[in-house]
Amino acid sequence: MVELAFAFTATLWEYQGKGAWHFITVPADISAIIKMLTQRNGFGSVRVNARISKTGWKTSLFPDAKSGCYFLPVKADVRKVVKVVDGDEVLVEIDVDVGG
Repeated sequence: MVELAFAFTATLWEYQGKGAWHFITVPADISAIIKMLTQRNGFGSVRVNARISKTGWKTSLFPDAKSGCYFLPVKADVRKVVKVVDGDEVLVEIDVDVGG
């Protein structure tokens, strides 16, 4: 398995539609690399292992056509453990499987 590893700081934000989904936007430069080097699944999603502090989880990044960036969903269990809320700046690490 070949992986790309990234670390970045970004703001946790709450989606204003149905549900109480929270996301972190992957920076444009990192999103561009991921888009170029990965095979995408349904809806253009990309599987990743994500970490905030020492808490990790498996999820997918989802593309945003408007910004060209990927969104990383941060589930409630993770937010509670690492004690982050909407508007917090968060250090995130993601490992992206690029296949191979």
